[in-house]
Amino acid sequence: MNVDLGDLNAFVAVAGAKGFRDGARLSGTSASALSEAVRRLETELGVRLLHRTTRSVRPTEAGERLLGRLRPALAEVGAALDVVNGFRDRPTGTLKLNVPISAARLVLPSIVPGFLAAYPDISLEVIAEDGFVDVLAAGCDAGIRYDERLEQDMVAVPIGPRLQRFAVAAAPAYLDRHGRPQHPRELLGHACLRGRFASGSMPPWEFERGGESLRIDVTGQLIVRIGAAADLTVDAAIAGAGVVYLFEDWLRPHFESGALEPILEPWWLRFPGPFLYYPGRRLLPAPLRAFVDFVRGT
Repeated sequence: MNVDLGDLNAFVAVAGAKGFRDGARLSGTSASALSEAVRRLETELGVRLLHRTTRSVRPTEAGERLLGRLRPALAEVGAALDVVNGFRDRPTGTLKLNVPISAARLVLPSIVPGFLAAYPDISLEVIAEDGFVDVLAAGCDAGIRYDERLEQDMVAVPIGPRLQRFAVAAAPAYLDRHGRPQHPRELLGHACLRGRFASGSMPPWEFERGGESLRIDVTGQLIVRIGAAADLTVDAAIAGAGVVYLFEDWLRPHFESGALEPILEPWWLRFPGPFLYYPGRRLLPAPLRAFVDFVRGT
């Protein structure tokens, strides 16, 4: 049996992404190349590994069993090859991170330029999305998430500010017309610019003060996808369409310019900052090891 390692990697990429197009996006190749690689692998093994329909791709029973053995085996192969990096003056390779859009905007800009300057032979690819992602299945080396989203069996390293707040704001002209709320419950009488997760859930706005916690199910005309379309709510708030609820650091430039006015600040919810996380059961690739060391040193 003459099985190509690249074909095995192609199968893992497609199965993990549940599709050839998404697999191609995550692996940096074309969907047609992945399809041909999987076809070659199935021909060589003499068994179908994937069920293909016009709407989905999923592993067969044989494919599931192969996938379960391949993932740790390929990870070990990658780690073994990466040992060579230890003999270089400077680590080289590609580091792929999966991060929330908020982290791409608020955390990484203060870290990435310095890291790239310190490690000129490392290429960094950042995939920003707000869904819950298995970083290994997605072909990534590590991810950034907030603590409640951390996966089991992961090593977590603090990254970015250790305390953040959700801020509430509106344009001064809007508040002049509709009044400045003094208590979170007064938001029920305001036009609020809401967000919805990809899962379909629409989280309430949360507040706390002096040990009292509140969750307010606000209403309003505009609903956007959390993360991906957050800037639309900011622009709408600046234009006077309503009240926005977002990371304080995201809104701060507009506070400083006067385009938005903070409201209910004593009630702003505090929460812990994010973590860089990665699997703890295998050797770290040199680019990831360099990034972890850099983050810990900043």
